[in-house]
Amino acid sequence: MSVNTFGRLFRCTTWGESHGLAIGVTVDGCPPGIPLNEAMLQHWLDRRRPGQNRFMTQRRESDEVEILSGTFEGTTTGTPIQLLIRNQDQRSKDYTEIVEKFRPGHADFTYWRKYGIRDHRGGGRASARETASRVAAGGVAREVLKSLAPSIQVTGWLAQMGEIAINPDHFDSEEIERNPFWSPDGITAKDWAVLLERIRKSGDSIGAAIECVASGVPPGLGAPVYGKLDADLAAAMMSINAVKGVEIGVGMGAASLKGSENADEIVPGADGPNFKSNNAGGVLGGISTGQDIVVRFSVKPASSILIPRQTIDKSGAATNVATKGRHDPCVGIRAVPVAEAMMACVLADHLLLDRGQIGTTRELSC
Repeated sequence: MSVNTFGRLFRCTTWGESHGLAIGVTVDGCPPGIPLNEAMLQHWLDRRRPGQNRFMTQRRESDEVEILSGTFEGTTTGTPIQLLIRNQDQRSKDYTEIVEKFRPGHADFTYWRKYGIRDHRGGGRASARETASRVAAGGVAREVLKSLAPSIQVTGWLAQMGEIAINPDHFDSEEIERNPFWSPDGITAKDWAVLLERIRKSGDSIGAAIECVASGVPPGLGAPVYGKLDADLAAAMMSINAVKGVEIGVGMGAASLKGSENADEIVPGADGPNFKSNNAGGVLGGISTGQDIVVRFSVKPASSILIPRQTIDKSGAATNVATKGRHDPCVGIRAVPVAEAMMACVLADHLLLDRGQIGTTRELSC
């Protein structure tokens, strides 16, 4: 059975393929009475939309979202919300070279071995095109958060491209929306532009790291042992195309710390307890602490490149493959709005789960 749904109370089921007629998502479990219209969702889809500059795939998609059900007079009804995004600029002929061949590093081989059939046109369900549906669902989740927990703010950014990382001393949250890389470091963004232009012209691709932070999250979201907030966040981020590693807080860096260094000390504050650090990334025992929730993940370089690579065909014979068509030289750039969407969906789900168990809406203070 193929699993296309995530979430427990706030449930999202995505559907459609890269070169099909349309893609979309069904959002079930959204509370009634939430203001919602296409314009609210379109803002987020426009941030992920392809073809906006030379650093992205030149596939031209308007990504206009249509709400087919679940609202009445601009308000959610509590019934399933069906969101549709029509595909407009498919070029399936670009993929004739890989009908019988498998791209190394791509899901071509595993899809074919599992199902005995695969949609070679843009990768089908394995295409990053599917993430537009997640961003649409994330737009709904943001409206849920706005109504039930307005203190929560979700912000993502590109933290590293190749070997070039942002300088924390140059961090400026307002800079994120000013450059095509969603970078909070304008100086590093200029370095990335030079790097990516060179990568693009060579027909290659490059990996990246994304950070996503949720501030204003009330303490108490999440549950032991198998309902941990950080476990669900890690699974959500890991489900994004091309993601190969996820960290919460200091993450893998905890392996090099002593207990005295890693523990986030707590002191009394005017409005409740204060944490002197946030190595835990805002989650302890799977439950939110009230601090910023910090998630970081790595995205591998795109597998669709012009440089020939060794592979096999369906018969098992050795061959070479180079992928034509329009592809992102760094898929990490457009993964930023996707990360924000997945964070919003998980938080909305856990907020509803917590409300169902505890029976109240949590405040930020303890």
